[in-house]
Amino acid sequence: MSTLVKNIIRFILLILVQFFVLDKVHLNYMITPYIYILFILWMPFKFSRILQMILAFLLGFVLDSFHHNPGFHAAACVLIAYVRPFLINILVPHEGAESNYEEPSLKSLGGFMPYLVYAGVLTLLHNSWLFMLEALQFGGVWEFIVKTMFSTLISVVLIIITELLFSRKQQFRTNTV
Repeated sequence: MSTLVKNIIRFILLILVQFFVLDKVHLNYMITPYIYILFILWMPFKFSRILQMILAFLLGFVLDSFHHNPGFHAAACVLIAYVRPFLINILVPHEGAESNYEEPSLKSLGGFMPYLVYAGVLTLLHNSWLFMLEALQFGGVWEFIVKTMFSTLISVVLIIITELLFSRKQQFRTNTV
């Protein structure tokens, strides 16, 4: 399956799961799991930063359209798409990881802990920015902290479970013929 088709299917499925399933789950009306950011986390290494940010904006814009929000998800998605390459460079310092694998995964990032840091940092950044925008609108510092911490925890657990259940088969590519 081509990269384009695979990413279109991911985009649609993650938006549908987020809107029709996970957005209906509110634990104590404070915690909402966000799994749609997997689309950003799983973007191929070869995508340019501009393309990543455009796709992230579209992802957030579609979710904002469903929620009738004024761009909260779009802003959070663009932020993590911008930070993602920096984080990948920190977590995968050895030369050639981006050229040997197609996209970030447990295997391409070198194991469970680097992937957990990758998913955790980007999810925390996404939720912090999203809930900060909401807190500025509604007020409540403690509500912001509680929502951010618990939503991040639940989201990272769901992301790791999804990564383990739907492992993407990636081959190690070399430059030899």
